[in-house]
Amino acid sequence: MLKHYETVFIMTPVLSDDQAKETVSKYKKMLTDNGCKIVHEDAWGLRKLQYPIQKKTTGFYHLIEFQGPAKFVAELEVAYKRDERLLRFLTVALDKHAVAYSEKRRNKAKA
Repeated sequence: MLKHYETVFIMTPVLSDDQAKETVSKYKKMLTDNGCKIVHEDAWGLRKLQYPIQKKTTGFYHLIEFQGPAKFVAELEVAYKRDERLLRFLTVALDKHAVAYSEKRRNKAKA
């Protein structure tokens, strides 16, 4: 059984648009290659950080909501830790209420 997850990562602001897109596609490919189904994806763009990270005050935020096997999340986070282009990341498992909320939020954004 696949569980619902949501992962957000912050990429360093010194990346070009192409480098940022390449980073995102790398992780999307990693998800699909490991049997995950991408439910939703959202690029939040360049945002100001709450506090400086590695002397940077902004970062490119990207959210991916996916369904996948529980054991894969550990592999994904190891890949995040090894990537110098990422400042921070967070992956959370979504319960049925969070899944319903995110669907409602997506539908409202479409309308």
